[in-house]
Amino acid sequence: MKPKLNKLALFRDLGYVPHAGQGAVHRSRARRRAVAAGVRWGKTVCAAMEGLAWALEPCEDSKGWVVAPTYELANRVFKHIVRVAHQRIPHRVISYKESERVLLIRNLAGGRSEVRAKSADNPMSLLGEGLDWLVIDEAAQLKSEIWTAYLSQRLIDREGSALLITTPKGKGWVYEFYRRGQGLDPDYESWNAPSWQNPMLPRADIEAERKRIPELTFRREYGGEFIEGGGSVFRNTRECATGEFEPPVADTRYYAGLDLARSEDYTVLVVVNQGAQVVHVDRFHRQDWSIQVNRVKAKADVYNHARILVDSTGVGEPVFESLRTAGCIVEGYRFTAQSKSDLITNLALMLETKQIVLPRPDLWPQGMDELEAYEYTATDAGGVRMEAHYGQHDDCVTALALAAWQVRKAPTVSSITIVSWEELERIANYA
Repeated sequence: MKPKLNKLALFRDLGYVPHAGQGAVHRSRARRRAVAAGVRWGKTVCAAMEGLAWALEPCEDSKGWVVAPTYELANRVFKHIVRVAHQRIPHRVISYKESERVLLIRNLAGGRSEVRAKSADNPMSLLGEGLDWLVIDEAAQLKSEIWTAYLSQRLIDREGSALLITTPKGKGWVYEFYRRGQGLDPDYESWNAPSWQNPMLPRADIEAERKRIPELTFRREYGGEFIEGGGSVFRNTRECATGEFEPPVADTRYYAGLDLARSEDYTVLVVVNQGAQVVHVDRFHRQDWSIQVNRVKAKADVYNHARILVDSTGVGEPVFESLRTAGCIVEGYRFTAQSKSDLITNLALMLETKQIVLPRPDLWPQGMDELEAYEYTATDAGGVRMEAHYGQHDDCVTALALAAWQVRKAPTVSSITIVSWEELERIANYA
């Protein structure tokens, strides 16, 4: 068993005064710990200081990782460790390689301790090394296999410890980890706390947020509660998924939403009819833009020259212009925080009120998965955004939302006698 240092005395020397909830985590001797708490509770600081204490423990050498779904998230804890080390114990810093995300410090026995930031977006990079300690940030955003197949094994040969910090996301593997820490396993200890346990947060500001966001989202993001599906943006997705893909019908208006591929994403074209039924989906990636333009135009032409609404932000701008040059009926939709919120809120409302018909789940599994994984998430600044769950694409959701937006805004044609396609264009003022 490795010698243990007096962490609370160390923290006083480092100028860190944990609040009561953080103090309970630091005093624990359990080898597996989990903190599921609301936003701004102080999870990042708590984990960083615990990691630094681990790194300073007297030994010949030690290795520790800070792991998160992305490097951006991992850097929150890692950079805090680096900052405190440079400010409070600069004489112990051996080296810091920012590009490699590696900090080497001299521990209290004169040995070398290595601290690394790691991203779980490439699980293979998590293989190989034995670890003395591990911090996992936003653990609930990781798939269970990351813990079971890639991380927990790193701790076995060196009798390592792990601290998981997260905002609860339903009742997945982290919830089971948390339950083991509630007296079910002596090696585990866990804490569940609301944001307002942090005495530095004004309670009035938190209560103001309660009035701005859905109650279940508030309970999850600020109350720190484990709520199954509490952060889901879309409801009634499976109730609305009763339709079939259908060929075009003469004298029927069709609308298409187009989301263009970025990096590893997919280009998705969703076609709906004037009754808000999804009748066709095309999903593909890794094709030249010229090929994508021809493919989209061909699909739109088949569906009675469907009107296309495309995300024209960034790389979408030249594709939008190419579609227009190719003769498509196309409009651009520029994404901002507000315009995206409006778009997604409209789709959520249509699903809530069952004003849209989706293909059966077996016909469109990717779309169903994306819709069910789309969630409300609180930002570090205290706001709320709507986004895909970590590891999930949102291309189908965006394309569907763009198509649905046009149905909502389209004029009714039920009372118009359709004599020709051109006449419909003139009467509806869509030409």
